[in-house]
Amino acid sequence: MQELVEIRWHARAGQGAKSAAYLLAESALSAGKYIQAFPEYGPERMGAPMKAYTRISDRPIRIHSQITNPDIIVVLDPSLLKIKDTLDGWKETSVLIVNTNKSPKEIRESLGLKGGRVYTLDATRIALDTIGRNIPNTPLLGALIKIMGSPSLDEVLEELKNKFSGRFSEKVVQGNIDAVKRAYEEVQSE
Repeated sequence: MQELVEIRWHARAGQGAKSAAYLLAESALSAGKYIQAFPEYGPERMGAPMKAYTRISDRPIRIHSQITNPDIIVVLDPSLLKIKDTLDGWKETSVLIVNTNKSPKEIRESLGLKGGRVYTLDATRIALDTIGRNIPNTPLLGALIKIMGSPSLDEVLEELKNKFSGRFSEKVVQGNIDAVKRAYEEVQSE
């Protein structure tokens, strides 16, 4: 992992982007990294487009702003790809992870992306199969950590257990664990 990694999450309110951003950051904190995680809301209503941000670094983070040139863009709802600002700040080295049943090649071609890397995962299907609800955040978290290489799968699963146990039933906790593991294995790259 590079010294500072900036991740921008695009979702609709209620899809769990804020929770995933925080869970990733807290997993990295447990691994000894410096972190930031915060959401950005527009109209606060279920289904409205929203963003969340995660920064992970080996050194203290002195930046206190939105992420405008992300290293990684995670899209929880593929309809948000039609919104102009979703790909703002795309760089030749950026990574895009999209919740879709399309291939990375199809996404790259449909968006006309140059450079970078594209990954896809049918996080909706995984969430429905493992959790029983269309909340794609934990499957996309599993894909993201596979791509990043840090924090580790075990570190994320441990943090997930710590955060979700007591708040949710054992069945929901186990469903989320299964979703992360399955996504970690099923994410597709170009």
